Amino acid sequence: MSYTPALGTPVTNTRMRSPKHAADISGMCAVCTADCLGPCEIGLSALRGAEAILPHAADINQFASEKKYPLDFSHFNINGRVFGALGTQEDPYEATYPKALISSTFGLAKPVKVKAPFILPAMAKLAWKEYFAGAALAGIPVVIGEDVIAKDQGLVTDGHRVVESPLLAEMVSCFRQYQRDFGDIVLQANFDDEYHGVLEYAIDKLGVKSVELKFGQAAKGIQGMGLVPDIKDALRFKALGYIVLPDPTDPAVAEAHARREGPIFEKIGKLPMWTPEDLIKRVKELRNLGAERVCFKTGPFDPNDIATILEIASEAGVDLVTLDGAGGGTGHSPAKMMNEWGMPTVILEVLVCKILKRMQEAGKPLPPVAMAGGFATEDQIYKGLALGAPFVGTIAIGRAAMAAASVGREVGKALLNGTLPKEYAAFGNSLEEVFSDLRLLKAEYGQEATRIPSGAIGLFSFINRVSVGLKMFMALNRKFSLEQIKQDDIVPITELAAKTTGLATYEELLAKI
Repeated sequence: MSYTPALGTPVTNTRMRSPKHAADISGMCAVCTADCLGPCEIGLSALRGAEAILPHAADINQFASEKKYPLDFSHFNINGRVFGALGTQEDPYEATYPKALISSTFGLAKPVKVKAPFILPAMAKLAWKEYFAGAALAGIPVVIGEDVIAKDQGLVTDGHRVVESPLLAEMVSCFRQYQRDFGDIVLQANFDDEYHGVLEYAIDKLGVKSVELKFGQAAKGIQGMGLVPDIKDALRFKALGYIVLPDPTDPAVAEAHARREGPIFEKIGKLPMWTPEDLIKRVKELRNLGAERVCFKTGPFDPNDIATILEIASEAGVDLVTLDGAGGGTGHSPAKMMNEWGMPTVILEVLVCKILKRMQEAGKPLPPVAMAGGFATEDQIYKGLALGAPFVGTIAIGRAAMAAASVGREVGKALLNGTLPKEYAAFGNSLEEVFSDLRLLKAEYGQEATRIPSGAIGLFSFINRVSVGLKMFMALNRKFSLEQIKQDDIVPITELAAKTTGLATYEELLAKI
């Protein structure tokens, strides 16, 4: 069998003429007829060329890999126990799932409290207002994604350095409006953002206290890219210092563009050219500027690169390293890169734990670590914490959190215009009736809660659901604090999972008795 999907997918808005009869070796239809119009990926490529590499309508969609990886968290079951209690008293009134402690902290030297061991990874599109506001309501950290200034029509620069970014200011404000002593909003910077002084601006002018340097992510290991059809936009990006090909300032190129000849302009982000020395120096600079928490974000690169990143984080005292496994989602990423690049999350997490154990044995300080890449529900979250114990203390929830924010927003609109789907109308026809967790927010925010955007309520409610679910799995294993979660809380149910992780199977657990 082939693990790679066939050459028809909603990611690129393509489909197969005979999807039940695809050739595994190529992904094409087993029979390719002379009169076929497509629209499979080959057909789309015949019309659009290199444009067909990228996902369809990336500004209004989010994407993830469709590859059927041979190993994921479904290859493990969660263990359960019936004796004792860890992390609390052996008292049935105390050892009850609502009392399981999932609160934690974010940061080393200057930690902030968080209500649950989650972080919402970088986003800067779709329901971003609700995404940031919902994180504040839930009391967890959230990350503003890279390259926001390229979308900011009100951007003011001095040369190539940012002087004012109303869009960034609004994003920060969306979180702070509802922040109540928990979590923080983190600003991510890629190599171009560093060139533009985005972090300096945000720390100085917006009072941002948490920042993140980006190496790469699960679905996109190379630089960002995007077609720029309008020469005015191409000139604006060129003036800001981005790589734009072909050069829109070349009169011959501009004339050819006016004749609709030659390639469409493309804005290309710069590949980071970090060295360990550069990064250690930069972390120190950011702290001196006023950043209280400096984080790293990376993807499933070569194991030697992962080890180097973790070593740098250790030496620099980085507050959180988020590692994003293949299979997770992103935006402007080549569709094939999402499917065919990097280590799946389970394999990456096993590798990270081996590296951190080696560092621990060498007496080096360990950076806090978060895992990302396909985490959506409480079972996956518990398995991720267990597999990574004791080194992984945070789980990043991206696409699922944004989906909850988007659904909440659309349901709010449907309530206003009377188009609520019947499945939801069964709960009632008011905000209070449909969003049951609004009552929790009213207890903390009072009447202000009724003015909270419905998308933010949706995200808050989703985080509440996975938080309660996490507590239930903890109680199932008689674990009532996060530090009690261990690797033997999950059991591999396939040979590949057992071999990859080294965890004991049910048969091996029985043999130990």
